[in-house]
Amino acid sequence: MNLSRFSLEGKVALVTGGSRGIGRAIALAFADAGANVAISGRKLPDLEAVAEELKQKGVKSLAVASHIARGEESKALVDRVKGEWGKIDILVNNAGTNPYAGPLLEAEEWAWDATMNVNLKGPFLLSQLVAGVMKEQGGGSIVNIASIMGIAPSELGFYSVTKAGLIMLTRVLAKEWGQYKIRVNAIAPGVVKTRLSEALWKDPVKSEVAAKSKALGYIGVPEDIAGTALFLASDASSYVTGEVIVVDGGELVGPAPDYGA
Repeated sequence: MNLSRFSLEGKVALVTGGSRGIGRAIALAFADAGANVAISGRKLPDLEAVAEELKQKGVKSLAVASHIARGEESKALVDRVKGEWGKIDILVNNAGTNPYAGPLLEAEEWAWDATMNVNLKGPFLLSQLVAGVMKEQGGGSIVNIASIMGIAPSELGFYSVTKAGLIMLTRVLAKEWGQYKIRVNAIAPGVVKTRLSEALWKDPVKSEVAAKSKALGYIGVPEDIAGTALFLASDASSYVTGEVIVVDGGELVGPAPDYGA
């Protein structure tokens, strides 16, 4: 196989939630593959620090403060990236939130709205804007960061519902936008060591239980997700669309069976 198909030389990528965790790891992987990378998030100083890391890899970078749940800010973001580099070849919808982790019987409306706005409405609005650019230029790749919690229900009820919605949005957009050579796929990570999940992996007891629940026996790190994102962003996956790739260390399949001594 021609490994140059994994190259992102000459490509422009936009990664939301790019200041830390999975978003940062993906942005750095894209830069290693040759892409110019724009990252967005809510805190500009954090973004600028990552943008400097990207530049050190010999590519161009751009840090833009933007709230994904606000349509006018997403439009300004897309206009800024296109104005800077003339195109957008890759979009990674990574930004996410989980402001409520209690029982749904006691949940308040604000928590539903906040989770839906960031995890589902925001990715749709930004994808719609970027797809307009991609349609004009003859195609592109959109990668949505979902979760295995969108496949199997979890104790994070609202989060699970939004990620299940993001998975279906991925498939609907792939079906509609394939005619424009726009591919739309999703990655469904399991628990990885990010700030969003640190209450789990920083606790020694909970961390051990979580690790033992996976076939591979350990909790992953953001870089474990980045390789799959690179595949989906590159020409190596040119015939892949509407798919959800689970990257969870075997969390869904579970640990090896205990057949006894």
